[in-house]
Amino acid sequence: MNIPFQITDWNTVPTTVVHGTTGTATMRIQQLGDLRIRMIEYSANYLADHWCELGHLVFVLEGELINELRDGATTLMKAGSSYAVSDGLSSHRSRTVGPVKLLVVDGGFLG
Repeated sequence: MNIPFQITDWNTVPTTVVHGTTGTATMRIQQLGDLRIRMIEYSANYLADHWCELGHLVFVLEGELINELRDGATTLMKAGSSYAVSDGLSSHRSRTVGPVKLLVVDGGFLG
């Protein structure tokens, strides 16, 4: 897939709100073929309602993100940190204490 140079003003991208087990995730989604780019804002006390097996590149822009792995391991990520994982290589979910803002990139290239 070829993507021509383009600028995204995330403030103009429509939002979708997804409810977690607790809290909400407000997402702005840009889909470019099988490449998905999301600006996500988790509310305080957010807990994902599922374990995710998909691959992602995740960049923490604001706040602190707690990653939980199904095996019980947790990591605390602060603004300026990121993680990468390919499809099927972990079972993970997100949790927050305070609000968090992320940029998440995923798609077929992580398969």
